[in-house]
Amino acid sequence: MTIRLKRCRQLVLFVPLLVLATALPTASANEPVADWKDIVRSSPYWVSQGVYENIVTIRRWVLKETGYCAERERHILYNMRGQFLGYMNDADSREKTQQRLNKTRARLADSGRADAWAKGAPDTTGYPFALACDQPHVNIDEAVARYFGTQPEDRMWGAWDDLRFGSADQPGTLHEALLYVYQTRAKQQRLDLPPELPRYLGGQVLIESGGRQRAHSQANARGILQLSPPALDDCRIQPANYWHRLAQIDCALKLMNQNARNLRPVFEERFGHLPPKKQDRLFTLLLVQAYHGGAARVQALMDDDTLSRPAAYFADNHDSYTAGDIAFGMIFHNLGRDRFGLASLYYVADVQLATEALCKNPELGSSEFCQP
Repeated sequence: MTIRLKRCRQLVLFVPLLVLATALPTASANEPVADWKDIVRSSPYWVSQGVYENIVTIRRWVLKETGYCAERERHILYNMRGQFLGYMNDADSREKTQQRLNKTRARLADSGRADAWAKGAPDTTGYPFALACDQPHVNIDEAVARYFGTQPEDRMWGAWDDLRFGSADQPGTLHEALLYVYQTRAKQQRLDLPPELPRYLGGQVLIESGGRQRAHSQANARGILQLSPPALDDCRIQPANYWHRLAQIDCALKLMNQNARNLRPVFEERFGHLPPKKQDRLFTLLLVQAYHGGAARVQALMDDDTLSRPAAYFADNHDSYTAGDIAFGMIFHNLGRDRFGLASLYYVADVQLATEALCKNPELGSSEFCQP
């Protein structure tokens, strides 16, 4: 009985793989497709089932330096579903590593583990996709410690606008400050955001800056939420207060609220029939994406004649996909268009991992902040 069940299960899994193979560009297994985007364009939308959890898993290996990224001098290779296909040890130069990656891609296709392959280059995405284990990333454990004020220097107090938080004698944590600002602005009816948003904003603090007040990027983004000078100016924050943590949280919430107001009409038109909890989760993930890449680009994923085709499919077939799968599928099937790249997915996945790390804290695990 066990053997028969196993054979049946293998047969069920084999059918969709055949569908995928027939949809891909025509090429023999050991010949590369000329343009990796052709593989993306010809992949059926159903391949996005499970893509969210799959990408979160491989990003977990990077952020935690575990699993297949326990050795940092490696690349992970994965397919359109975010499924791990294999890893490759890096060579002693970037050029040789790229050559080795392309040979590995060809072997994966030749062995049947990948349905097609395309050569990559320093300025070109190849397929299967490759993710370097050795790349700049936040130390999550250290960032969580700063967020919860484990060390006295990580605690804070001060005033911004009409906000007054803590005191020199009783400083608070970043977490307490975030909740204070959010709850104050919500009571003032200045925010209309999904209930999950505060948790994800906490995760963004970790990913954007590691909780460091004076974090400063090469792109001139500043502070715990890595806001640009134009964004800070839009929030009427003077240069002397660019690093002010209460001001940063207040400004980020204001920007999130503006993005929500701009995105909500087109979102409701496209996804308004989804169950309420699924709507909230999807909208939250899209707001996180908009913070990273801009609200206009996220809106285009839902209303542009070309870019919205995946969204239309997922809206019609949402029962088969999680909110995360829909959020990622909308981008995956538009990779190479309107500057959408894999970094867009990695950011949201990293924020998801950071929120999970926050909610492992005993004080937060059962709190309203961490409820699904």
